[in-house]
Amino acid sequence: MRSDFESFGRVRPGPRAAVAGPLTAEALRDGAPGAFLPFGNGRSYGDTCHNDAGTLADMRGSARIIAFNPDSGVLEAEAGVMLHRIIDYCAPYGFFLPVTPGTRFVTLGGAVANDVHGKNHHARGTLGRHVEQIELVRSDGAHTLSRNANPALFGATIGGMGLTGIITRVRLKMMKVGSLNVVERLQPFATLGAYFEQADAADAANEYAVAWLDQLHGERGVLMTANHADDGDYRTAVHAPRLSVPFELPVSALNHLSLRAFNAAFHFAKARKAGRDRVTGFAGFFYPLDAVGNWNRLYGPAGLFQHQSAIPFETARQAIPAMLDASRRAGQASFLTVLKRFGDIASPGLMSFPVPGYTLTLDFPNRGAKTLALLDDLDRITVEAGGRVNPYKDARMGAQTFAASYPHWGQMEAMRDPALCSDFWRRTALALSKNGNGSIATSDLQQNLTKVS
Repeated sequence: MRSDFESFGRVRPGPRAAVAGPLTAEALRDGAPGAFLPFGNGRSYGDTCHNDAGTLADMRGSARIIAFNPDSGVLEAEAGVMLHRIIDYCAPYGFFLPVTPGTRFVTLGGAVANDVHGKNHHARGTLGRHVEQIELVRSDGAHTLSRNANPALFGATIGGMGLTGIITRVRLKMMKVGSLNVVERLQPFATLGAYFEQADAADAANEYAVAWLDQLHGERGVLMTANHADDGDYRTAVHAPRLSVPFELPVSALNHLSLRAFNAAFHFAKARKAGRDRVTGFAGFFYPLDAVGNWNRLYGPAGLFQHQSAIPFETARQAIPAMLDASRRAGQASFLTVLKRFGDIASPGLMSFPVPGYTLTLDFPNRGAKTLALLDDLDRITVEAGGRVNPYKDARMGAQTFAASYPHWGQMEAMRDPALCSDFWRRTALALSKNGNGSIATSDLQQNLTKVS
């Protein structure tokens, strides 16, 4: 039986229960080392939202919008509020999220803790750039964080995967837009080389840009660009999915034949609309998979792995084709293959995932050792290219891959609250650290905080 607290990849079921969050500083102090972890809405694919050796603090009950200033565009809300509620609340004033991930069913605290990026990284950076203030509860008390108030802990909390403390409130600068609708243009391409030649200009001319690749038909794909329309339409979308996968499938519905059929149909549907601007609703552009409830069940009872890499500009044209070729040779072409260009806008987050270059996202049904071997190969190609693997999409990367991807992990460990830990952190950082049992002495914590402040 599945748990309400499993990750979206469903490789492991997760715990059966959790306590209501947020927790007090006293509760954190009274717990054992690594006893707790805040939990948002479980849309991370791997084990950054698992703490199977401890207890999750379910933040979804703490979901009030505290204030919104339509003159400044600054929103203040509790960490458990979903992004779709923020969109609904701010849209009538002409505002939208400055950065949004591919689903609106994530909590604000979770989005900050993972420093999410979107289709406009080249223009806006990560969500963390737009965070003005964070209220954080740690074992040593409550803290107000900003770029000027405790900036080291502020940077560690943005993208810190919920390990520096429990985020209780966030102050976020929203983005003024002329409409929730976007004007979309579709540009098919026949080869990756053609995409790379278009990507720079596409970013320069558009707020949003993302490419879909058809792995099963050579290197073809579609580059999708968009900008907000100016038609003043701020109507929000229905949140209930139009379709749903209502029950657990006994096997994965994704095989070579179904993938070829889906990719061919998707490419045809996009290609026939190419070459002209068209106004489309925001939900279909930003959140296409939200329209299918429980779509992760399509991957079968063993779940799915997602691999997302960030590859620098200098090596991307060699590494990305190599990763696509590796998955084809392994007989495991990705169901959803997405390629985006990252810009050079730095995040304040210490552990933020994007680097200037390109990001490739691949989804695979879990077929056991065969899939794990492929993922290890993709990790190798990524690290050799000077890139990094996305932790909140990961469920199995090794400690050495993590260390190569995030050389500042030691600073993050120094600022981790000793009461908080995740299965991901145990598997990676704590396997590298001298205190690999999941604890860090309070004296060491204070000493290290002084060094990095």
